[in-house]
Amino acid sequence: MLTDRQSAVIKQTVPVLQEHGEALAAHMYQRMFRENPEVQGYFNPAHQRSGTQQRALASAVVAYAQHIDNPEALAGAVELIAQKHVSLTIRPEHYPIVGKHLLASIREVLGEAATDEIIDAWAAAYAALADIFVKREQQIYDGQDATYGWHGFKEFVIARREPASDNIMSLYLEPADGRPLAPHKAGQYVAIRADLPDGRRVMRNYSLSNAPGTSYFRISVKRETAPEADAPDGVFSNYLHNQLQVGDRVALTPPCGEFTLDIPEDERKPLVFIAGGVGVTPLLSMLQSALDHAAGLRPIVFIQGALNGAVHAFADELRTLQARHPNLSAHVRYSDPLPADRDAGGYDSEGLIDDGLLEDMVGGQQAAYYFCGPQPMLAQVNRLLSLRDVAEADRRYEFFGPAGTLAA
Repeated sequence: MLTDRQSAVIKQTVPVLQEHGEALAAHMYQRMFRENPEVQGYFNPAHQRSGTQQRALASAVVAYAQHIDNPEALAGAVELIAQKHVSLTIRPEHYPIVGKHLLASIREVLGEAATDEIIDAWAAAYAALADIFVKREQQIYDGQDATYGWHGFKEFVIARREPASDNIMSLYLEPADGRPLAPHKAGQYVAIRADLPDGRRVMRNYSLSNAPGTSYFRISVKRETAPEADAPDGVFSNYLHNQLQVGDRVALTPPCGEFTLDIPEDERKPLVFIAGGVGVTPLLSMLQSALDHAAGLRPIVFIQGALNGAVHAFADELRTLQARHPNLSAHVRYSDPLPADRDAGGYDSEGLIDDGLLEDMVGGQQAAYYFCGPQPMLAQVNRLLSLRDVAEADRRYEFFGPAGTLAA
């Protein structure tokens, strides 16, 4: 329990954290990986190189300091992080490791400005936050046991490989023990763990792209290539594309995630999905679930943005769904079509997602929106929906990787 004085001290550190937060986060990760290398496997090195992990931590620390008197205001952020922690099997014993390096980094980065009073206040604040996470994560673990019959990693077999586009490969994964799978919530993800040929054990999160209630989990993974010549390509995605084969075994955690489809029984307003690139994966699962529940009564719009036909994922699957469901209106937009695309068709328009497209597909109707894709696309769609006076409660989106913010 924080004292009033400790809460006041925490709030006084907000300006310093806003100025030095990213440097502090970078220092903390470097320190932790050096002194506790056993935790490094829980973090994606690409997010470390890009700085997104450091920025996410810095933003979270500042937000916690700003709301130290009312941590309930951060319930949404806590849930997002807790779900990600459970997917990676974070346990209570990991929190003291992070806390030790966070406090040490505050002292080492801020120097004399980090007084004993500040360190003591942040030690108490971190302990309170860790307690919140440990309790919530245990609830999620217990829920996984009740729903799926296991928590932590369980062995699965690759039953099928199937390209979804030139750069996305789907794996169909079945439990090695042959037990049936309970339906996941549309939009959830799993963590997959595998041992690389060089001995490294890696874990990554991937959305489930199949409809809930099947006998398998399907993940659909984009091959990640480095944006800079001196940076390595995505370690796990390239291993999956190049080496994982039918019959190979990997380990999965039960489905996690708070970006899930919510369909009230009496809901009739249109449901709009807007997908960009590999962001189509959770939305495709949501679409299939929504079509199963709507029974033709609810208008459903699916807008898919892709660079061109070579990387247009699940084109046949979407066409099949559209043919089967008259209440589904689908629109595919390419931002940079190839010459062959213009000859073959397979898409409906060119350009980026804009207000004209939303007007054509949705008009002035009130609708519930779910969108997922690259951060610039998320920001653009969020801005468009804000200008169209769509309530925040009707705007649901997910970042792939560490959470960021969208300016409306």
